[in-house]
Amino acid sequence: MKTVKIGLLGLGTVGGGTLNILQKTLPEIERRLGQRIEVAIIAVRDLNRTRTVETQGIEITDNTADVVNHPDVEIVVELMGGTTLAKTLLETAIKNGKHVVTANKALIAEHGNALFALAKENNVIVNYEAAVAGGIPVIKAVREGLAANKIEWIAGIINGTGNYILTEMKKPGADFAAVLKVAQELGYAEADPTFDVEGIDAAHKLTILASIAFGIELQFNKVYTEGISQITADDIRFAEQLGYEIKHLGVASRVDNGYSLRVHPTMVPKSVLIANVSGVMNAVMAYGNHVGPTMYYGPGAGAGPTASSVVADIIDVIRWKDQPIEDRVPPLGFASDQLQSAPVVSIDKIETSYYLRCFAQDHVGVLAKITSILADSNISIEHLHQEPCAQNDGAATLVMITNCVKESLLNTAIASLTKLDDIEGEIMRIRIESLRS
Repeated sequence: MKTVKIGLLGLGTVGGGTLNILQKTLPEIERRLGQRIEVAIIAVRDLNRTRTVETQGIEITDNTADVVNHPDVEIVVELMGGTTLAKTLLETAIKNGKHVVTANKALIAEHGNALFALAKENNVIVNYEAAVAGGIPVIKAVREGLAANKIEWIAGIINGTGNYILTEMKKPGADFAAVLKVAQELGYAEADPTFDVEGIDAAHKLTILASIAFGIELQFNKVYTEGISQITADDIRFAEQLGYEIKHLGVASRVDNGYSLRVHPTMVPKSVLIANVSGVMNAVMAYGNHVGPTMYYGPGAGAGPTASSVVADIIDVIRWKDQPIEDRVPPLGFASDQLQSAPVVSIDKIETSYYLRCFAQDHVGVLAKITSILADSNISIEHLHQEPCAQNDGAATLVMITNCVKESLLNTAIASLTKLDDIEGEIMRIRIESLRS
């Protein structure tokens, strides 16, 4: 039985999980492949650190170059993160004729176009299933399973930290800061939670999903990104009363003259399955013109789930590495010379319904002023709720649901509303998505 040797860059949470799967499930994996897998070398940051996995018989080094230049290694598995050293190492591995498996969503989203081109030039495979939604095989599902479809839109809860925070904020007395602190204590959020709560992590993943869904180049720098730090417990309460759940979604869709790529808090009807995804779980929905809506659900992070996708990618590389390049599945699902560079449109051109919340002086004529300003931008109010403002005896909290309107028109209306003496503070705006055909 032939032996394929691999090298690991990183032995942290996911690296340790990958080695653990390869050790404990190796007989089953080898039955699938008809070949053996051997971890030949692992690069770690600290040689003296105590390991939770068995490394006896494996060369351990703190020199990452030893892995990508190892003469016997056929597959380099990058699990160290970052976009600087990791990029340099994978470029070296590819030039050395080694196949690559990575869980690095930032690297793929920001440098994937160049890496895939380099891989084609050197006749090697770059697999990245674990970069999006952890243990959910969503890359394969969309790229290959839905290949018969023209995908109209794809939307997902693709950051477990944000979903955990929004879920916990539904509990009485909870607020964003307190829930974030608990998330950090539980290890769901980093000490610096910016990438998670401000949507950057989700934007990396959405960039990849949009490319495999639509056959467009990776364009991370064009994703509109908005976080959840401004969401209040009142917003979640009002949404629930109106029949919605607030989710931090990544949404990519076809629009006139291009594509929309955006990450932001979103109100989703409770009747839509993805609205009921709670805690740290992930879910991705895709709408194909033949199959209709499909959804993929599961754990989006963690040692076992993410490593499961990493090992599945290693298996795929071994199955396909000896096939001619034209017989392999292209990295983004479309032939490289068929990828489109169609424009990603500005958020101003997007049309949705909106939830608006503001504080207004509670006296006669204020509501008439508000509705008049909205009408000037062709915005109608489909639902209105008013209640006394707990923070100000002389003010009321107004909650409105608008008709479907272009964002640029709403921006104009909000700018006019904030100039009113009767409006206090900023106006909260949350986009509404039905996630139906």
